[in-house]
Amino acid sequence: MPNITIDNKHYDLDTLSDEAKAQLASIQFVDSELARLQAQAAALQTARMAYSKALQAALPALTDGDTLKFP
Repeated sequence: MPNITIDNKHYDLDTLSDEAKAQLASIQFVDSELARLQAQAAALQTARMAYSKALQAALPALTDGDTLKFP
């Protein structure tokens, strides 16, 4: 007899309607996807920072006030 707590109220999952179970499953899916996307965004942000540092290292050194001009 598994239970779930929603808004500080305890519910027996076995007694929920099929509609309530479907909504709960949808919430669990969305929560899982949000967590996956947040982890992916963190990984992409880390990669972006690494690419930015690599770009800075690959650029020619300029003295203050200089501008590199391309033909």
